Amino acid sequence: MNRAAGIAIAAAALLCASMPARAEKLVTSLSAHRVMITSNFTGVDLTLFGTIETDASSVGRTGGYGLVVTVTGPRQPTITWRKERVMGIWVNAQSRRFVEPPSYLAVLGNRPIDDMASPDVLRRLQTGLAQVQLPQQVGGDIADVNADDPFRAAFVRIKRAQGLYREQANAVTFLTPNLFRTSIPLPANVPIGEYEVDVKLFAAGTMVAQETTAFEIIKAGFEQFVANSARDYGVLYGFATMFMALFTGWLGAIIFRRD
Repeated sequence: MNRAAGIAIAAAALLCASMPARAEKLVTSLSAHRVMITSNFTGVDLTLFGTIETDASSVGRTGGYGLVVTVTGPRQPTITWRKERVMGIWVNAQSRRFVEPPSYLAVLGNRPIDDMASPDVLRRLQTGLAQVQLPQQVGGDIADVNADDPFRAAFVRIKRAQGLYREQANAVTFLTPNLFRTSIPLPANVPIGEYEVDVKLFAAGTMVAQETTAFEIIKAGFEQFVANSARDYGVLYGFATMFMALFTGWLGAIIFRRD
C-alpha cells in the first residue's frame, strides 16, 4: 500500500468516525398511491402511516419527537393581481408572477411547526408555510421574498381559501411512541399530477430522520377521454365542441320557440 492510499483510507475513517450514528429511521406507507378523479369526485383523504425504527445506539428523547409531513403538488406558474380603485371602479393595477409555485401544499405536524426547531433550521429545511420558498419575478430578477410581502400573503391567502394550502399543528397523531398516522386532505378542486410526500423527524431542535414517498392524481372515465381528446386531437376536438354548441343553441331555439 502506497502512502497516498494510506492517507485516503485514514481520511475516510476519520470522516466516518466524525459522522453521528443514525439512531432513528422512518418507514412510511400511504393508503393509496393513485387517486382517480371522476365526474362525482368531491375530495378524498389519504392516510399516511409510519413508524420510527431505532437501533441499539438510540437514546431516550426526553423532549419527544416532532414530526412534519409536507405534501407538495405539481408546480404551476401563477400571476397574482392587486386591485386598485380607479375613477370609482376596481381594476387590476399591479401584478406579480410566481415562478413555478406548488399548486397544492399541506404542512401537517404533531405540534406547532415553529416549536420543532429554530427559525434558521426551519428556513434551511423549508419546513412550514412561512418558510417555503415562493420565488417571484420582479422586473428582470427572480427571488424569494419575506413572508409578509403583500403579493405573497395574498397568494397564500387565496390558496388557503381554495383549500389548496394549509398548515395544521395537530394533524399527526402518535398511536404509540413510535407509530404515527395522519390524513392528507385532497379537496374537489385538487390539481392532477405527481405529489411528493416528505416526512421529517425532529428531536431536540434537529432533524434526525427523513423519508420521502409519492402519489399520483389522474382523471378517469369520461373526463379522461375529454382531456386526452383535447390534447391529442386538438383540431377535431375544436370542431366537435363548435358543432355541439351550435346544436345546443338550435335545440334550445326549437324547444323554447313561441308559436
